[in-house]
Amino acid sequence: MRTMHSEVQALIARSNRLGADPTTTNYAGGNTSAKGEATDPVTGGPVELLWVKGSGGDLGTLTEAGLAVLRLDRLRALVDVYPGVEREDEMVAAFDYCLHGRGGAAPSIDTAMHGLVDAAHVDHLHPDAGIAIATAADGPELTKEIFGDRVLWVPWRRPGFQLGLDIAAVAKANPQAIGVILGGHGITAWGATSEVCERHSREIIRTAQAYLDEHGRPEPFGPAIPGYEPLPPDERRARAAALAPVIRGLASTDRPQVGHFTDSDVVLDFVTRERHPALAALGTSCPDHFLRTKVRPLVLDLPPTAPLADTVARLRELHAAYRDDYRAYYERHATGDSPPMRGADPAIVLVPGVGMFSFGANKQTARVAGEFYVNAINVMRGAEAVSRYAPIDEAEKFRIEYWTLEEAKLARMPKPKPLATRIALVTGAGSGIGRAVAHRLAAEGACVVVTDRDTAAAETVAAELGGPDVAVAVPVDVTDADAVAAAVRAAVLAYGGLDLVVNNAGLSLSKSLLETTEADWDVQHDVMAKGSFLVSREAARVLIDQQMGGDIVYIASKNSLFAGPNNVAYGAAKADQAHQVRLLAAELGGHGIRVNGVNPDGVVRGSGIFAAGWGAQRAAVYGVPEEKLGEFYAQRTLLKREVLPEHVANAVFVLTGGDLSHTTGLHIPVDAGVAAAFLR
Repeated sequence: MRTMHSEVQALIARSNRLGADPTTTNYAGGNTSAKGEATDPVTGGPVELLWVKGSGGDLGTLTEAGLAVLRLDRLRALVDVYPGVEREDEMVAAFDYCLHGRGGAAPSIDTAMHGLVDAAHVDHLHPDAGIAIATAADGPELTKEIFGDRVLWVPWRRPGFQLGLDIAAVAKANPQAIGVILGGHGITAWGATSEVCERHSREIIRTAQAYLDEHGRPEPFGPAIPGYEPLPPDERRARAAALAPVIRGLASTDRPQVGHFTDSDVVLDFVTRERHPALAALGTSCPDHFLRTKVRPLVLDLPPTAPLADTVARLRELHAAYRDDYRAYYERHATGDSPPMRGADPAIVLVPGVGMFSFGANKQTARVAGEFYVNAINVMRGAEAVSRYAPIDEAEKFRIEYWTLEEAKLARMPKPKPLATRIALVTGAGSGIGRAVAHRLAAEGACVVVTDRDTAAAETVAAELGGPDVAVAVPVDVTDADAVAAAVRAAVLAYGGLDLVVNNAGLSLSKSLLETTEADWDVQHDVMAKGSFLVSREAARVLIDQQMGGDIVYIASKNSLFAGPNNVAYGAAKADQAHQVRLLAAELGGHGIRVNGVNPDGVVRGSGIFAAGWGAQRAAVYGVPEEKLGEFYAQRTLLKREVLPEHVANAVFVLTGGDLSHTTGLHIPVDAGVAAAFLR
């Protein structure tokens, strides 16, 4: 077994520690490196190598596979062929000729910085305190005041080969220095060992933060605006849930987005203060920030107590203005070789008294965008506390946002899965068919809200799917209108909205007409007929507000069509569900909402209903052992095949995956062929 190089072990451990703190560096931002000697497997002689975090990796979760590995002699030889700053993007392709063996991860644009600085270990980070100094109007003077000659100022320069040369020159000319403040950007530190390098990085951050704490003004964002105070927590989240579908629909004008909501104290304080509109308009500065958050956010200019209808109307006006402004920004700076405009919708929406909505192609991207804007708020606070916030100018932001190298990185991303950006809510998803549906939808790219009356079962399934960035568990009794409304609100707050609802919750009691009690009748109709109605009604409110269309799928049954023995309450409830499909398809089609159904039969294995007694009851009706019931059902079908929960999940995906985009009001049988239940 190959042993990991000691320098690599130290580098990964250091990176993970630094990446664990969001105030030290952002998710997938910053990079670290180590230099060391290894044995060349070709010559058997020594070779100097550079290990550096690869493009797109995350320090907090970095492993050896995330490192680019380059020959240091070849990397440094690139200085002799460097064509100048106007052509420095060509140097990224040149890094490929410096790789050692397969080279590991793809080298990032910052590779030159790490290779050219004459130190064994280098950290490039985006700490809030460091960027606050880097974006202060008098950053050079502050750097000297705070650090003396121990940390030097490097003026803003777009990341690339020339920036690496600049930092290397400063380090060489100032042997006493431990690092630099990069104007408008972040910090770089170095050291002879991994331990020393990390200590220097933390010293720069700690010293900058201590200066801000000691010398900063107490209210750098100005006084609170009367009436803009945060709503009480319950009111705030109710307001957020009411606004989220509208905001998500606006933010998805160009392409569907997943949302994230935060009402952290940092955000609420910022949007309460007098200067927040002017500061937000200046935009973020650190490239990692605005690549995630866009050049600036959309800021609502109404108090949180404004009538909801007025707030929605104003959001629509501001969104239209934002799109016009963004298009003008693109046109001001685009050149003949600029990539096409990627979309004019905001990634960050600030709502005074309520919080912040952030958006991305998936939940993680949306969440990280919000985290980055929190970092940006901290940066603005620090800069305003001791100076004036002065981010890099708009033209430079455009150069990075529409950088050819950034476009190439986006082009390398894998093709989205069929249900990417779609938010699904599945009832009864703690077991059986619901669990299988939740697994299939998540596998196809959806965010899934796993609901079930059994909280522990729902939490287990959500954990199986991958946790909060993929799935959340919400306990709900579908017979309770308030609980259903709360579950839909939870879905909206978790992912920004809702696109796909699967009415699966159910139960069954197998009794003859004379043995069926009123309670038997009521419980089955409450769960399946009434429960589906309540879930569909609450979901429809969100889908209509979003104006993005959507899907509602009913897991009905072969028994909605087939008249079998000892089944009156269950069969009638399923027939009710089946007709709801037709009724809602007719009513909601004008909103682009498709309503379809699936009619399973004989799903014994893995079924919560069958395990809860229905299996024993039906086995008794048919005179077969309960363990043979699945086989019995299979033998009475045309295909002679047993139906499993996964087969029902497949049908749900077919209905919602995009290929049946013009289909509504349909029921798909998943019963292996029961002629008596053929649709007519």
